[in-house]
Amino acid sequence: MRSKNQSPINVKLILIGIILVFLLFLVLRSTYSPSPDQQTTQSLVSKSSSSSQDEETDHQSSEACPSNTCNKISPSLANALVHYATSNVTPQQTLKEISVSLKVLEKKSPSNFLVFGLGHDSLMWTALNHGGRTVFLEEDKSWIEQIQSQLPNLESYHVIYDTRITQADELMEIGMSNEDCKKVTDPRLSKCQLALKGLPQQVLEIDWDLIMVDAPTGWHDGTPGRMSAIYTAGLIARNKQDGETHVFVHDVDRVVEDQFSKAFLCEGYLLQQEGRIRHFNIPSHKARLGRPFCP
Repeated sequence: MRSKNQSPINVKLILIGIILVFLLFLVLRSTYSPSPDQQTTQSLVSKSSSSSQDEETDHQSSEACPSNTCNKISPSLANALVHYATSNVTPQQTLKEISVSLKVLEKKSPSNFLVFGLGHDSLMWTALNHGGRTVFLEEDKSWIEQIQSQLPNLESYHVIYDTRITQADELMEIGMSNEDCKKVTDPRLSKCQLALKGLPQQVLEIDWDLIMVDAPTGWHDGTPGRMSAIYTAGLIARNKQDGETHVFVHDVDRVVEDQFSKAFLCEGYLLQQEGRIRHFNIPSHKARLGRPFCP
């Protein structure tokens, strides 16, 4: 999720544009009201019969938007705009890749959004999920401390991975042949070697609407690889009480992300691929017992 190199300036401008358009959408949706002329006409026609209704409406409006907060930019969007406008770093995903999850967030937010990875795009995801809960899981403690010093409002947790990317072939064979890896259960109780058993309790007690797998690192032999993250994301989605979970996997141009997302998130649940990101929609297996692991 972390980008080693600075992205071109036009990517940053595009990102700021996305946030501004999203903000404009929220403002127009929440603040539209009749013009003064219309209000005057309506008042002359029905003043005597609707005064009590007007008082009730005014009361409801003040409760819905205390102190005119509906007319103000949300803190998450404000922070994101300032951060990206003054920063030399931009998210690693391209505009088209970001747009895949943005479309889902526009429909689902405020939602529960779990992200494997903490990076330069974390504030963007929090802002786009305004009013929801966005949680980040990160392998590097020092990186968490660095980001929290700059963006203390982000909710993030440290996760330990005990795999190495050199184990990918072995873990694929285990995952495909071991029946325990096809059982839908709490990751802490799973007997599958791929399951992440050390996730924070706060993470496992929530039904997630969206999950983004953009970590841990997996670009050289000494890194953990995303084998367990991808498998566990699918397990969490299937273990949801009801409904569906949208799961996104980034960097599917790499072997591990390509093979493990197809095998454990299932090609039958694949909705879209744009560039290096895949979008899966996984239904709850608790809501309908007896579903096969893959359709």
